[in-house]
Amino acid sequence: MRREPHENVATVLVDPRVLRELELVLMPLDLWVWPVASAPVHVDGPRAAFQIRRRLVESQRGAWDLAAGWTPVWVSFGESWRQGHEPLPWTAHEVLWSTLDAFGDHARWRRRLGGVTRLTVPRERTA
Repeated sequence: MRREPHENVATVLVDPRVLRELELVLMPLDLWVWPVASAPVHVDGPRAAFQIRRRLVESQRGAWDLAAGWTPVWVSFGESWRQGHEPLPWTAHEVLWSTLDAFGDHARWRRRLGGVTRLTVPRERTA
């Protein structure tokens, strides 16, 4: 049995005050920020965001309590990181983690990737 197609993502709790800045830093690196509450893969995005945030904060047993009101996002890898059906190269991981490190006071994450249903970037139509 084959696994359904999925997207490799990092789940990150981000201080809402720096969310836009983080997104602007990641965009040129072909890394995409998807707020869980508005991601197109959930029927009830706000509920999913609440559950993910709660699970992440509680799993850290007090260490991440300051992030209890932060925005859960997924960071996915754009086309430039993909090499057909091959796994993501380690450089993709390194770029993501080092970029997130720069936001260390305003972001919380675990250094591992998860999988979610494919996220698609809207494309402009051409005539």
